[in-house]
Parts: sequence; structure tokens; C-alpha cells
Amino acid sequence: MASIINDDIHMAQPEPEQKALGFQQLWDMNFGYLGIQFGWGLQMANMAAIYVKLGADPDKIPILGLAGPVTGLLIQPIIGAMSDRTWSPRFGRRRPYFTIGAILASIALFVMPSSPALWVAAVLLWILDASINVSMEPFRAFVADKLPVRQRATGFLMQSFFIGLGATLANALPWLLNHFGVAGQSANGVPLSVLYSFRIGAVAFLLAILWTVLRTPEDPPANMAEFERRKRETGGVAAGAREIAHALRVMPHTMKQLFPVQFATWFGLSCFWGFFTLSVARHVFGAVDSKSALFDRATEWAGVCMAAYSIVCFVVAPLLPAITARIGRPRLHALALALGGAGLLSVSLIHTPTLLLIPMAAFGIAWASILAMPYAILSVALPRERMGVYMGIFNFFIVIPQIVYSLFMPIIIKSVFHSDPIKTLTLGSICLLIAGLLATRVTEAAPVSDLEPAP
Repeated sequence: MASIINDDIHMAQPEPEQKALGFQQLWDMNFGYLGIQFGWGLQMANMAAIYVKLGADPDKIPILGLAGPVTGLLIQPIIGAMSDRTWSPRFGRRRPYFTIGAILASIALFVMPSSPALWVAAVLLWILDASINVSMEPFRAFVADKLPVRQRATGFLMQSFFIGLGATLANALPWLLNHFGVAGQSANGVPLSVLYSFRIGAVAFLLAILWTVLRTPEDPPANMAEFERRKRETGGVAAGAREIAHALRVMPHTMKQLFPVQFATWFGLSCFWGFFTLSVARHVFGAVDSKSALFDRATEWAGVCMAAYSIVCFVVAPLLPAITARIGRPRLHALALALGGAGLLSVSLIHTPTLLLIPMAAFGIAWASILAMPYAILSVALPRERMGVYMGIFNFFIVIPQIVYSLFMPIIIKSVFHSDPIKTLTLGSICLLIAGLLATRVTEAAPVSDLEPAP
């Protein structure tokens, strides 16, 4: 059987440029991200507090959060390669993975906050993150599949809009439920407002994915004979592994330049997500006892703050294309990261809860860029025939820093930071500033539409 490394012999013909899609089509194809981010937002805003409620020490939170990056590292490139080789006239290429992941993730979300013990919550988080990754990875390739090169930035920014909206709803929901009379705690100590939010999120996740699946058809490969040839040559686990390895060897230069930017960004984001809520509770509200009502109030307000940055994200996202036309995507991304880092750095100076909304607005601008600009920069440099596998590999740049964070930060948090959450949050802000500096070195590539030959 011919090897994957012989692609330079069997070059695929460039596929014809797709037609630009209208607003409603862009809306429908990206609507599923509303549900995906609803699930991510709920766990990002609440898992640290849930773990503490179930008896976890603060320095154990990074290792308990290892589920997301590890499942992303293992699952996303595999799902990307599988979806590249999938085609069904009835179900399409990427949509089957959306659906399967959404069903499993919704089940995990529904039962997560009712966990009777810490280990149960940890296991459910692994299931949840694995399922979300199955749904999420093909969405990046889905945009590149459906849109012409000139419209891809708009497509990824539409995803940023729905990510911001989904996170806003997820982060604000416990606070809203509490203020509409949902009070009390479940048997494990988790507030009922959080428990009901997770269950609402489970339904929202599934319905949003189904909206995209049912309303957005997928186009068959332009050259079905070539597609079938590649499918035969890359079928099976061993061939799939060779394809991933080959793609790593011929990785576009732009992709290599983005690695240090993504590493610093996502290490900083891990610090933020893991310790912002605890920083608000201890540093702003003065809540030391995790069992106290004041701690619950602080947790709810931290969720409101996260909702605020998500609101800024989906408001700002539609404005970014006009800015990139003037200054370019890498420079815009650098400025946004620097603004987000400066905003988080100022949190240590704030002792009034409402003032936290100012740095959250700055972070929201950075978040809108983080969700769109790296993918927009990368997508024009990738061969369409390997869009799925390369988008899966690009996830390495996200999960590797999270794994490093999970493995090494517990020692630093306990021995150097003495379990003070604001110090970890400050480290995260510095990482974002470094990422902004590194982004100035990224250069955009000319669009690629066919397979790159092996060296």
C-alpha cells in the first residue's frame, strides 16, 4: 500500500474556490459553538469552586484540571484525521462528530454538579472534556471546509461571537438564578443555582449542536476519486499515526511561529481560569472559608465578571475584521494580548467588586482575538485536504502549556506562592504580556489550496 509520504507523487488538484456564504448561513454553521462554549463556560467558572466544596486543597486544582488538556492532546488530532477521511452522503464529514460529542457531553454536564465525592467529579470532568473535544475539533475544520479563504476570518470571528455569547450565559446563569429565588445547596454542598445551571447547559449544548447539524449541509469532496485514494492509504490506526507524523514534519512556517505565542497565551489562561474565582473570593471579598455564604457570593460575582468579558468578546468580535484590514492579523493579536495581560495585572490592585468589570473588559478584547486570530492566520497557510488533521495538531499548542501548568504549578503554588491565588493570577497576566510580544514576530503566509509535497 502506498505510503502517506508519497503525496508528492499523487498530488491533488487544487479545489475550486467556494462561493461566499450569506449571514444566515454563517450564523447557522457556527451556532453549535454557542452550546460548546456553554459547556466550557460552566466548567471554567465553577469547577474550581466545586472541587473546593468537595474538599480539594487549592494547590491540587491544577492537577485536577488535567482532564481538558490531556483529552485534547489525545483526541483532537485523532478526530481531525478521522473527519478528514469521513464522508457520508447523508451525514456529511464533520457533523457526525459534532453529534456524538454533544450527546456524551450533555450527559456529563447534567450529572456533574451532583457528584457525591471529589473523585466522581474528576472522572466526570474527564468524560465531559473528552466529549467536548470530539464536538469542538471538527468545528474549526468545518469553517475552513465551507468558506473561501477571503471569508475565513469572518467565519472564525462568528465563532468568537457565539463563544462569547455562550460563555456570557454560562457565567451569569448561577447569579441570575440566585437573584430569581433559587437558593440553598444540594447534598454535596454545591449551590442549587450552579446545579440547575449545569442542567440547563446540558440541554443548550445538545440543541445548539443539532441546530448546526440540521441546518448546514456539507459539500462532498471535489475530487471523489482522489479522496477515496487518500482514504485507502491513510485508513487504520498505523496509517493515521503516520499521517499525523508526516504533517508534523512538513508543518507550515507560520504554524511554527504561532507555537510560542499559543504556549504563553494558554499557560496564562490556565492561571486565570484556575484562580480568578478564588482570587475574587479571598482578595476582593475577604472570604477565606469555602463553606461560608460570603464565599458563595464571591463565586457568583466572579461568574458575573466572566460573563462581562464574554459580553465584550461577542460585541468586539464583529469589529475585528475592519481593524485587521488596517494593521494586519498578527499585529492586532499582539495588541489584544497585551491589553488582556495589562487588565489581569490590575486585578491585584482592586478591592471593590464592581471595579473588576474594567479589567474584564480588557480581557474580553483579548479573548475575542485568542478565539479567532490564530486560526484565521493559520487557515490560509494550510492545505485544505489536511485541514482537520492540522487543526487537531494545532490543538497541541493549546494543550501542551495546560499540561505543563497542571504538572508543575502545584509545586509553585504551594512552595513559592504559599497557596495565595492572586499570585498565580498575576503570573497569568505576565504570560499574556509575553505572548503579545511574541505575536509581533508572526508573519502571514500566502494561501495554500493543495497538498504540500513531502520533503
